[in-house]
Amino acid sequence: MPAPQKTARRPLLVTSATLLSLALTTPVSFAAPSPSTSPSATPSATPPANMSSVGGAQLGRAGTQVNLGSGAPVLPKDLTARSWIVADAESGEVLAANNAHWRLPPASTLKMLFADTLLPKFPSTEKHKVTSADLAGIGSGSSMVGIKEDETYTVHDLWLGVFLRSGNDAVHVLSAMNQGVGNTVKEMNEHAEELQALDTNVVTPDGYDAGGQVSSAYDLTLFARSGLQKKDFREYCSTVRAEFPGGTTKNDKGKTVRETFEIQNTNRLLSGDSDISVYQGIAGVKNGNTTNAGATFTGVAERDGRVLLVTVMNPAKNEHNEVYKETAKLFDWGFKAAGKVQPVGELVAPKGAAQTSAQPSATAVAGEADGSGGAGSAKPVAASSAEDGSSGVGIAFAITGGLLVLLAAGAFLINRRWPLPDLVRRRR
Repeated sequence: MPAPQKTARRPLLVTSATLLSLALTTPVSFAAPSPSTSPSATPSATPPANMSSVGGAQLGRAGTQVNLGSGAPVLPKDLTARSWIVADAESGEVLAANNAHWRLPPASTLKMLFADTLLPKFPSTEKHKVTSADLAGIGSGSSMVGIKEDETYTVHDLWLGVFLRSGNDAVHVLSAMNQGVGNTVKEMNEHAEELQALDTNVVTPDGYDAGGQVSSAYDLTLFARSGLQKKDFREYCSTVRAEFPGGTTKNDKGKTVRETFEIQNTNRLLSGDSDISVYQGIAGVKNGNTTNAGATFTGVAERDGRVLLVTVMNPAKNEHNEVYKETAKLFDWGFKAAGKVQPVGELVAPKGAAQTSAQPSATAVAGEADGSGGAGSAKPVAASSAEDGSSGVGIAFAITGGLLVLLAAGAFLINRRWPLPDLVRRRR
């Protein structure tokens, strides 16, 4: 298979070999309101009065939440999305939010949870021959990358189809490899609970509209933050275009050949469009659009050493690429407001991050899960490079004279920085 045409990359974030800070405060984490047994696929026009307060009480309130400090810019006036959130990807601080825990249909942004759940399970080089059963049950009108029955694809091919073309066919093939759609949905729900994404209920692994399938801007941001700890996740979600395998044919000389065709990322802040430019510093993550969900999007961008996550769900303004335009406005605001606002909440750590099992050795620190199979190898903190990831907010460590300071259970690791791919700007 021809190598994918990826954008040039270099680390944007420099990892310190001595990440010292201790975080001894436990984030506020309250259970989400119990959902009805079958929440409507079409949400009401107004947010509920009682929403989850995971991440902080202010995030559970309806309406826009922001604590402006001296010199802080005001929020953009023309935001129409039902729900949105602006957060610092590294510290986890939520700079501002609007109906952050409103449980809404997520569309294909749910594929971030799908990827975060399944990426570690299969080596990227593993091959799979597609059967008709693999492609059964794909919803009518689904976005497709063009997978063909009886053709063989690598796992790498399939993930490119998921991230670039939001291919529900690729999702179904990977689900089939993972003991089926039912098992995949079960594992996604379990992983969402581990991430404390308690607004989320998965019914379909691809985000296709289904009764009871909901998430929130808060939860989608947790999925993105968790996924971005994985090197493969970062690479796939930042790839602008790639060559994808087509059908097997015979050329003029009678030789069997595999055709290829180009696929392009449908994230318009990454690839650009007629009415929107590539956003400076954008590095992913995932977009979606369905009848019930409207347009949804979670993006990550870096500027001047700061990394922000923005999620926007269902803008009311019916304008082309509106979800990206509102996301760009929130990114612009966030980069200007950082350090000038008091957080309205935080992105909580996964449940497991608070369970310390520290050993008297620096090698006890887990390395980055690369998403290519297995959990990744453990590396000493002192030997960490810019390619190291972390477990989100995780377990707090301090390094003094090369010794690992052991912390009590419940303490948290201020997450080490993970490198985002640098994007070559398209200039046509």
